[in-house]
Amino acid sequence: MRLVIQITAIWVVTASALFAQSELSFYGGIQSAPHSGVSGNDPTGIGAFDFNAAWEGRSFEMPPYYGVRYTRWTSDTFGWGIDFTHAKVYADDDTLASSGFSTLEFTDGLNTLTLNAYRRFPDTDWSFVPYVGAGVGLSIPYVEVNTGGAGTFEYQITGPAIQVVAGASYPINDRWSVFGEYKGTYSVNTADLNGGGELKTNIMTNALNIGVSLGF
Repeated sequence: MRLVIQITAIWVVTASALFAQSELSFYGGIQSAPHSGVSGNDPTGIGAFDFNAAWEGRSFEMPPYYGVRYTRWTSDTFGWGIDFTHAKVYADDDTLASSGFSTLEFTDGLNTLTLNAYRRFPDTDWSFVPYVGAGVGLSIPYVEVNTGGAGTFEYQITGPAIQVVAGASYPINDRWSVFGEYKGTYSVNTADLNGGGELKTNIMTNALNIGVSLGF
């Protein structure tokens, strides 16, 4: 019995290794973010603050919105991967004027790094392959905040992030494919401000992506 279990285990591992396929994907698109609350304190500037910020995505302005993803398909339907997304948000002019901030943005960018699981559906009558995914990770933005005090312009790890994705890929040949997808990302951001202050805001970004994948 023990020998049978060992043989079965070896077969499963070997079969998984033979099937496993990796993909490296690059994508861009249009990204936006709804309003969100901003609160905190900047002792070197305006002191305590609490307001609702209207965000702009400006996806095609430098630096543009983009993402890079590695996916390891361990079966015909299941895979896991690491996704880096360079999103960005700017507080609009009305928000800046009413809040007393001269700068409030995460534009280099509102970066997230997540570990995702994916489910694809290859057995359809369509020529493309639908897929869905979800993951958790970290928000690593470039914090750009100035209220007239010390100012903060630096990368920070500000909290957790979660991500959901749904889309479809279309194979061009055995190695290359193109895809389109919706991606939603929710990040919890607690940023340290120079001078001992703090800024908190939870941001939801919505993106429509198009991209290309290389299988190997």
